[in-house]
Amino acid sequence: MKISKRNVIVGQSGGPTAAINSSLAGVYRTARDRGYKKVYGMLHGVQGLLQERYIDLSEHITNELDAELLKRTPAAYLGSCRYKLPEIHEDKAVYDKIFGILEKLEIDVFIYIGGNDSMDTIKKLSDYAIITGFPTRFVGCPKTIDNDLALTDHTPGYGSAAKYIGTSVKEIIRDGFCLEYPHGLVTIVEIMGRNAGWLTGSAALAQGEDCTGPDMIYLPELSFDLKTFVEKCRKLLEKKASVVVAVSEGIRTEDGKYVCELGSSVDFVDAFGHKQLTGTASYLASLIAGELGCKTRAIELSTLQRSASHSASRVDILEAYQVGGAAMKAADEGDSGKMVTIVRLSDDPYQSGTEVKDVHKIANDERLVPREWVNKAGDYVTEEFITYVRPLIQGDVSPVMVDGIPRHLYKKGFHD
Repeated sequence: MKISKRNVIVGQSGGPTAAINSSLAGVYRTARDRGYKKVYGMLHGVQGLLQERYIDLSEHITNELDAELLKRTPAAYLGSCRYKLPEIHEDKAVYDKIFGILEKLEIDVFIYIGGNDSMDTIKKLSDYAIITGFPTRFVGCPKTIDNDLALTDHTPGYGSAAKYIGTSVKEIIRDGFCLEYPHGLVTIVEIMGRNAGWLTGSAALAQGEDCTGPDMIYLPELSFDLKTFVEKCRKLLEKKASVVVAVSEGIRTEDGKYVCELGSSVDFVDAFGHKQLTGTASYLASLIAGELGCKTRAIELSTLQRSASHSASRVDILEAYQVGGAAMKAADEGDSGKMVTIVRLSDDPYQSGTEVKDVHKIANDERLVPREWVNKAGDYVTEEFITYVRPLIQGDVSPVMVDGIPRHLYKKGFHD
C-alpha cells in the first residue's frame, strides 16, 4: 500500500562536477516545497546505501546561505561511487537489501544524480520495483562533464568544464609566447574524454580577437595517426615559435590502442570496466621532442576540469539546479524509470527547457561528437561545434569569499 508524501532519498555517483551540488540543492528545495517529510542523502551513492550510510539533509542545509554555498561547492557533497549493480538474475540479494532499506526509511522517491553508469542503476532499480510491485519511484538527474548522455542536448557540469578548458587553453597559449627556444616549443594539453570529444573540442573556445586558439584539436571519435601528427607539428614550427595542441585522453591509433598505453601500461580498471587513462600528453611530448628536437611541455588538466567551481558557468549552475528540481517534480507526479533531459529552445538568445525520457533509451549509451562537427583533416572542430557550446559557458557565479578564498559548504562528520 502506497503512502504519498513520505520521504525522498538522493545520491550522487560517478565523476563529480562544478555543478553537481547545484542539482542536489534543486532536489532538496523542490522536495521540501512539495511537502515531503525528510530528504535523505546517500553517502557515496548506492554503495553507501548498501552499507546504510545516509544523512538527513535538513540537518546540514539549515538556511538560505547553506543552500547558496552548496550550489557553489565543487565535487560531490554527499560523496560519490563507481559501483555497478549486478544484473537482477545474477544477485537478487543485493536488490532485496536495497529495497529493504528503502522500505525501512519509507522512501517514496529515489533520485540519482549521475552519468551513463548512474542511469544504468536507475534502470535496474526501476525494473526491480516493477517486478516486485514496490511503490518507490526512481528518476535520474543528468550529470557529467563528458556531455555524452543520449537524448539530452547537453548535461549539467559540461558548461563549467568547457569554460575552464577554454580559459586555461587560452592562458597556456599566451604563456607560450613568453620565451623563445632555439627549435621552438610544442605544448600538448591533455583533456578528459574517453570516447567522446565534447570536452576536448571546447579548447576551441580560446579563439577570439586576441587569440587564434590552439593549433590542433584531436578528439577520440577519430583514429589518431602518429606520423601525420609529427609532420603537422614540424610544419607548424616552421611558421611559428610556439605550438599548442589539445588532445583527448582517449585518442587511439587505427588499431584501437590508446595512445597513453604506448608510453606505459594502464593497470587500474573500475567496476564498469573503464581503464584509467593518463599519460597521453606525456607520451606525445616525448615523441615530438625526440623527432623534432624542440622544447616540449605536457599539461594534464585532470581533476581541475571538473572541480574548478571558481570559474563555473552561470548558465550551467542554473540549469543544474533546474534539472534537480525537474527530477523531483517528475517523480512526485508519478514518473519512474525516467531521466530528465535538457531541450535547447534557441541559441540567440539562449533558452532551454526540460523533458523526461525513458532511462532504458539512455543507460549504457554514448552520444559522440558528430563527424560533421570535426574538420575534414580531423584535427579541429568546426564553427557548428563552437556555436553549440558557447551559450553553455556564459555568465559567472561569484564564490562566497572568506579571507580571499572561496567558502564551501562543509559539515564535520561525514566529510572527515
